[in-house]
Amino acid sequence: MHLSFIPESTLLLGPGPSPVHDSVLAATSQPTIGHLDKQCFALMNEIKQMLQQVFQTRNALTIPLSGPGSAGMEACVANLVEPNEKVVVCINGAFGQRIADSARKVGGNVIEVRTAWGRPITPTALRDTLTQHPDAKSVCFVHGETSTGVLNDAQALCAVAREFGALTIVDAVTSLGGVEVKVDEWGIDAIFSGTQKCLSCPPGLSPISLSERAVNKLTQRQSPIPSWFLDLSMISNYWDVSSRAYHHTAPINALYGLHQALSNVLEEGREELMARHAECQELLISGLETLGLECLVDKDSRLPQLTTILIPDYMDDKDFREQLMAEYKIEIGGGIGELAGQVWRIGLMGNGARPEYVEQLLDAMSRLHLRSFIQIEMQADSAAQPATCLN
Repeated sequence: MHLSFIPESTLLLGPGPSPVHDSVLAATSQPTIGHLDKQCFALMNEIKQMLQQVFQTRNALTIPLSGPGSAGMEACVANLVEPNEKVVVCINGAFGQRIADSARKVGGNVIEVRTAWGRPITPTALRDTLTQHPDAKSVCFVHGETSTGVLNDAQALCAVAREFGALTIVDAVTSLGGVEVKVDEWGIDAIFSGTQKCLSCPPGLSPISLSERAVNKLTQRQSPIPSWFLDLSMISNYWDVSSRAYHHTAPINALYGLHQALSNVLEEGREELMARHAECQELLISGLETLGLECLVDKDSRLPQLTTILIPDYMDDKDFREQLMAEYKIEIGGGIGELAGQVWRIGLMGNGARPEYVEQLLDAMSRLHLRSFIQIEMQADSAAQPATCLN
């Protein structure tokens, strides 16, 4: 069989996607079946049950949406935020800003809680804002901010929101599968994630989970949901075993991959998975410090699976990443938003959180780092040479 396109293999150690496990790739290549086939319904039931375990929730509305993590974000916002409602959005990076932008697009009256990029949102800052706006209906924040590598304290922020009776909408795109996520215990009302990060699955699905409070808010809306495709009142009927009402053609092969990826996560075990991510980041940071490189985020607030490194003045962001890809076939990410050109983002997520991958990256970075020093010294020597006089 002739394949029309064969990509060159690369080691994905950026902010996503992460390296997909071979078992997941194999699962996606199974024969496609109909989205209304009883076999597909059995697959969907098992995915729901596994997602409930990974999210640590009993929420009935726990499903994967067709679309990346951004689809999960827009679904939660579009279904739970009504026009002119006050919604508090915590912003300490690009993806908190994205939630705020999304809430404004559906007519929400956005109240921002901001802190510097690279610093976590404090419960005190959120409480102060809610004290000034006690009529806020919801609080949104990013658990693991992919643009900065900051881990916000989801449990504490949810507790503050609960004090004021506000619903919580949480971005767990990068955090799910790499750090603890306890939907029921922490009182999270709506949460969304992505398959391409710590679940080590191809991008294209967005697991979400809504609490009973969130479902009640959805069903008691005073205004129409401003989306057809992301209308959870209709999508939930397709995933409900008692109805199976057609909504759209589900991406069957992507669901195969998610099923396998969730099986892998549960087989490894939650504690083992968390420990593997933490250990790999420690190995990475130790090696980077040897090179004289520094982290953007303080140790207590670091997201284990996404590390942001300050770029030294003597190194060029784009050139370094291009050389890393061209010579070593390793991808890392650059900064975005306020941090563009200032940091590198290194993702050790899911199947990418392996000591051998960390060592491979550190070896490549060390070689390129040394080359930069040699070039600087040669330029300095050249500049110091006296001009030659011609007689």
